[in-house]
Amino acid sequence: MPTAHVFIATSLDGFIARPDGGIDWLLQRDSQAEDHGYEDFMADKDAIVMGRGTFETVAHLDPWPYDVPAYVLSKSLSVAAIPKGLQSKVTCLGLTPKELLTELASENLKKIYVDGGQLVQSFLREGLVEDLVITTVPVLIGAGRPLFGTVPKDIDLELLSSRSFPSGMVQCKFRVLA
Repeated sequence: MPTAHVFIATSLDGFIARPDGGIDWLLQRDSQAEDHGYEDFMADKDAIVMGRGTFETVAHLDPWPYDVPAYVLSKSLSVAAIPKGLQSKVTCLGLTPKELLTELASENLKKIYVDGGQLVQSFLREGLVEDLVITTVPVLIGAGRPLFGTVPKDIDLELLSSRSFPSGMVQCKFRVLA
């Protein structure tokens, strides 16, 4: 079964986007001068899986930022909603996280990057996340889309590493224990 890995940024108050999905607060502080480890993280990933909201945020990016196959898990997004230039790069599926991992195993994929708040929450609730790299941005945005939601039981984490950046961002890597 493929393993699921998270690499995501949050505001200090735990939001990954504004209520309308905006990430201007992150983009204003993200500098090319700081290497937050994204390329190293992606180096061994075979695919990216995102939810509809995340896809709608990144679908307009030119060039398309991913060199690996992208899967969008959504029961409401139709294939017709995928821009023509992305149809060969993006697959839209109405599967559960566990069903997706079974499907990706049949394609011999080993490690996947899971992106998007609701999708990360779904993978966590099903016990499918191996580790999380969370970069905290030193800003309070007051409201928005939270990274974490309700869970059926405590999810224990082990801190593997942490580091800070000149911008004030702090990045922690956690292994999911249970």
